[in-house]
Amino acid sequence: MKLDIGYAIFFFLFLVIHNMATAQLMKAKELFNKADSLRGTLTPLRTCYDINYYHLDIKVDVNNRFISGSNLFKFEIVEDFKRLQFDLFENLSVDRVEYQGKELPFERSYNAVFVDFPDIIQKGKIDSFKVYYSGTPIAATRAPWDGGFDWKTDSKGKPWVATACQGLGASVWWPNKDHQSDEVDSMLISVAVPSEVINVSNGRLVKTEKLDKHYTKYHWKVNNPINNYNVALNIGDYAHFTETYSGEEGPLSIDYYVLKENKNKINHLQRNCKETLEAFEYWFGPYPFYEDGYKLVETAHLGMEHQSAIAYGNKFQNGYLGNDGSGTGWGLKWDFIIVHESGHEWFGNNITAEDLADMWIHESFTNYSESLFIDYHYGKEAGQAYVNGNRQGILNDKPLQGPYGVNKEGSGDMYLKGGVLHNMIRTIIDNDDVWRSVLRGLNSKFYHQTVDYQDILMYLNSVSGIDFTKVFEQYIQYKAIPVLEIVRRDDGKVFCRWIAETPDFRMPVHIGKKGHPKIRYEVGSSFQALPLKVASTKELEIDTFNYYIGVLGL
Repeated sequence: MKLDIGYAIFFFLFLVIHNMATAQLMKAKELFNKADSLRGTLTPLRTCYDINYYHLDIKVDVNNRFISGSNLFKFEIVEDFKRLQFDLFENLSVDRVEYQGKELPFERSYNAVFVDFPDIIQKGKIDSFKVYYSGTPIAATRAPWDGGFDWKTDSKGKPWVATACQGLGASVWWPNKDHQSDEVDSMLISVAVPSEVINVSNGRLVKTEKLDKHYTKYHWKVNNPINNYNVALNIGDYAHFTETYSGEEGPLSIDYYVLKENKNKINHLQRNCKETLEAFEYWFGPYPFYEDGYKLVETAHLGMEHQSAIAYGNKFQNGYLGNDGSGTGWGLKWDFIIVHESGHEWFGNNITAEDLADMWIHESFTNYSESLFIDYHYGKEAGQAYVNGNRQGILNDKPLQGPYGVNKEGSGDMYLKGGVLHNMIRTIIDNDDVWRSVLRGLNSKFYHQTVDYQDILMYLNSVSGIDFTKVFEQYIQYKAIPVLEIVRRDDGKVFCRWIAETPDFRMPVHIGKKGHPKIRYEVGSSFQALPLKVASTKELEIDTFNYYIGVLGL
């Protein structure tokens, strides 16, 4: 009964939240300024053009922590326009904007740049302009969480530099249309770095160019759609290893870039990488970027899901820096960063949230991918134990979904609570073949696309045949968990209902008598009878191991 005590506490907190409703109105609301709206809102100045191709071409002056270069914007005109917006952080200089050999006038507001064209650019046309820029980019003080350039050196004093900018925005270091809804179709990334080191970016290396005795330029071609925040630089004195993995769609190239001082640790990466790809291709379908390959690149920061060039900084050990947050021991059997960041290749990179408010789509499924990795290699019960153990880190502090249009994600619970939610959905579906078809189907239907809350919900409802609308609303748009109230009448009959913030909340739940199999019952917000008779509610068992709920009345 130890678990039920915890759920009683949850119910108490639920009541406290409701009793404090009036007091909550007195609290200051979260405020957003003009800069947030310029970054997060799709105005006509951004929706008027659809990005097809970028050529980012820059030089990194490591000693002075200075960058300079250009980005070519190639786009299709969606609606007639004479002015458009692109984005670049205001601490970086826009040196000029060129269109058809001439400079265009522009003005800046916070991190937004507004460009005026001499004539109306007509719908349906393919056109381009180039932005030249320079400056000292923001230095990340705690990459990858705060974002920017991570300027480090290795043990031999050689440059070891990386970028990480999720949430903060790619425009922290290069000019682009900085909104997740518009993924560029393909891209060339050209980076000049000091010749003592190399640069590794997304996609495939197509050319190395010796500029002079001091600098070498590396040209990386990305053949698949890529989101702005995934574009990355990784500069270091790297050793390079390559191999081929036999995947669902044939041979997949795998490349490892590790500091030369760590080249004897490559076996750890190879083992974890192959185990991860095998598990995830089973659950999610083929790796989404065969044309661009799969890379692990060692970084000084912990890690990021940079598409086809995953940043890895877990120090060649299992767990999360050697720890298991679930407390079950299952998290110590694999390298957390390889598994988690690789999971993002499917959820985050293949399927991308249109607005940062739905970042829960990326993190909830990817957190759950950790459980599925365990499930594939160690069994379903082990995977479920891992998810259950992760509950201890859930705060229930605010909704998983953030506000739209202001470049703001929801609660950090999108990781652990999100993973718990998907395990619970799997339990409700109660058919692992169907659940696997949901996961693989999501990656097939929304292949290389951006999505929102409704896209995920409607697809889940359609394939599962179960309406999860109220479940999603409660667990994603509210912060409290629902409470199942159990009542025994004098004649021994059992009645139950849900107490939740979501109006008319409905969710199936597995209930049974102790010693008997649990059966899935449909339960709503009004008391309903179950086909059970007991002398005491203590004879009942609710699947609180897989359902993240409160229970009242046991």
